[in-house]
Amino acid sequence: MISSMTAFARRESRGDFGLVICEIRSVNHRYLETNFKLSDLVRELEMPLREKLRQQLSRGKIDIWIKHESHETGMTDICINHDLAARLVAAASEIDKMTRHAAPLNAADILRIPGVVSPAQPNQQAISQAALSLFAETLKDFIAMRQREGAAITTMINQRLDAIAIECEKVHSRMPLIMEHYRQRLLSRLQEVKAELNPERVEQEVVLFAHKIDVAEELDRLNAHIVEIRRVLSKENAVGRKLDFLMQELNREANTLGSKSVSADSSLSSVELKVLIEQMREQIQNIE
Repeated sequence: MISSMTAFARRESRGDFGLVICEIRSVNHRYLETNFKLSDLVRELEMPLREKLRQQLSRGKIDIWIKHESHETGMTDICINHDLAARLVAAASEIDKMTRHAAPLNAADILRIPGVVSPAQPNQQAISQAALSLFAETLKDFIAMRQREGAAITTMINQRLDAIAIECEKVHSRMPLIMEHYRQRLLSRLQEVKAELNPERVEQEVVLFAHKIDVAEELDRLNAHIVEIRRVLSKENAVGRKLDFLMQELNREANTLGSKSVSADSSLSSVELKVLIEQMREQIQNIE
């Protein structure tokens, strides 16, 4: 299935560890470029997450945010360094023995000493596990959106291919009429100048003209490109670059067709072909 390079997905996960938020978004790019913006608690996950992303995506500039927020409570949980507090109490007791007039050391004094009290550390393992699971779910949503957009682009391209095939058939069906019109115009001019009508010479001129305006090769190539584009659209892997190349080939054949045009209808068909090809090319820039 064809995938677009533009997509957005966001998920949240709540638990005892707090809130984990994962957001993935992407835009067009020639190659795969990934930018991770991770909270400090999950920064160590960048390499496995990056590898998982590369296994499933081929192109696009992709930004990934994973953020952790602690629970909003009235009081922040704290941890007491009991070993340090015990050593401080022991030291205070020794000092008290050395000097009888030392002021007593109370609990508030001990808690104010740096290192005795610190904020409670979050559950690192739980946060990492939640981030990994959330990333997998968000990535799944992200890829699904890319595929939905890709399906819409595929439908649009097939519609334009149908229109191109119709224009090619129009040009092909007009060629006998153009040749007959040229023959009649040539005979009319010869009669106007009262020149001798040599049927063999007239036929030679008609053949030369037919060779000059012959677009059978261009029409065959256009039709062949249409078949190839439809085949490429049915593939599962990344095909954006190949489709872009085929658009260049379609445009080249349409230009040649226009340069050989000798009637207003053919010129109009050539312009219409270029418009259709440009519409496809703009959409193909979004394909992975």
